[in-house]
Amino acid sequence: MADSDLPAMVSTQPGEEGPDSPRPRWRCCLPAAVTVEPVIFLSMFALALQGPLTTQYLWDRISADIGYNGTRERGGGCSNHSGSHDPLQQEVEKLTSHWSLYINLGGFLVGLFSVMLLGPWSDSVGRRPVLILPAIGLALQAAIYLIVMYQKLHVGYFLLGRIICGITGDFNMVLAGCFSYISDVSDRQSRTFRVAILEACLGIAGMVASIIGGHWRKAQGYINPFWLVFAVNLVTAIYIYFCVTESVKDRKPTKLFTSRHYQSVFRLFTVPGENKRRGKLCLYSLALLLVVTVHMGAKDLFVIYELSSPLCWDSDLIGYGSAAEHLTYLSSLAGLRLFQFCLADSWVAEIGFISNISGLIVISVAATTPLMFTGYGLRFFAMVTTPVIRSKLSKLVDEGEQGTLFSSVACVEGFSSLLSTGVFNSLYPVTLSFMKGFPFLFGATLLLIPAGIIGLIEVCEQRPMYSQFSEIS
Repeated sequence: MADSDLPAMVSTQPGEEGPDSPRPRWRCCLPAAVTVEPVIFLSMFALALQGPLTTQYLWDRISADIGYNGTRERGGGCSNHSGSHDPLQQEVEKLTSHWSLYINLGGFLVGLFSVMLLGPWSDSVGRRPVLILPAIGLALQAAIYLIVMYQKLHVGYFLLGRIICGITGDFNMVLAGCFSYISDVSDRQSRTFRVAILEACLGIAGMVASIIGGHWRKAQGYINPFWLVFAVNLVTAIYIYFCVTESVKDRKPTKLFTSRHYQSVFRLFTVPGENKRRGKLCLYSLALLLVVTVHMGAKDLFVIYELSSPLCWDSDLIGYGSAAEHLTYLSSLAGLRLFQFCLADSWVAEIGFISNISGLIVISVAATTPLMFTGYGLRFFAMVTTPVIRSKLSKLVDEGEQGTLFSSVACVEGFSSLLSTGVFNSLYPVTLSFMKGFPFLFGATLLLIPAGIIGLIEVCEQRPMYSQFSEIS
């Protein structure tokens, strides 16, 4: 890379005007090293604030509609013997789980097609447009949710907000754009840690939002927190416009609505490459699919699992539990940095699998609050796996294919979310009668597959090295 290319790609200060990055004459005061980290932080903050509150709103609205007053005592008490056999409670659980499935299903299906257009398009026109668009879509979704709550409309109208958000790329496009941006501006040695920093931003934002959301909902209800969600998404779009410097060096006008974008994603996984690239892309994508499926599936059920007996948590404890779940991102970042001094990335990922599996097993049998938090604690290194997989995928493709790659990764994650919602939200009501925590045990078993895939690839990559030593000796 020529030195003259560096200012346009990396060294341009946020807010500066340049030949490749026209910008309003307004200087952003953040350090030059800060790029898309605030984007992913703010978007995740809004999403983490919105997610548990939406589930609780569904629970409360459905409870009111069918006349269920609940066995939960808001002061913290719990009826451990009768609640699990209450047919009305089980009906509320089933309806809440099913409506979560319908709402998420609509958004994910629409989002899959949008992301496959926007990701390859960003390789030509730049990352900033595909970051601004989903931020606006997320704000529109929050606005529709507010209308539903103000007017007390049927919860099915939430589906309209999810579809509009899906058209603009949804949160998956924010992830794809941010990870593509980091791949543009980082070298191969630092990429895993830079990706892990982004995922730590996800965790910190989620932790803060979860604590705030639980207390705020208890004090003021649902509407005021959703106004904050709306405002944060608007601020995110403004930050991208004024403060994010374009990372794509050679931008050129390209049509958005063209089949070439879908074809580029298809070619990425079908055209053979060096060092068995095609096979590794498919295997790492399968591993990511399973990891995200388990993560999203378990996460969707945590709130319902904690609301009902025998735990019977109130909104405060749900907030702390969600904070502990998101703290996993931050503790995993510290663990990744520590383990990288003595282990290859793949073996660090294996430690993450052990942490995740053990935590899910404990949660599957948790009948008390201390045991539930023990399960959260055991999962504190669970999120080291995803930055390792993302980094390995990014290193398998060329610089001009990063947007295409991460759009396909976003599609994998979108399909994972769809699969997790379909499998886990359908499995939970079916298994209530014999084991309430069975979906978590199922998820722990499912994680053995990606753990085996990553370990097998690492062993196969090291084998030629050992054979060379044997030939020399």
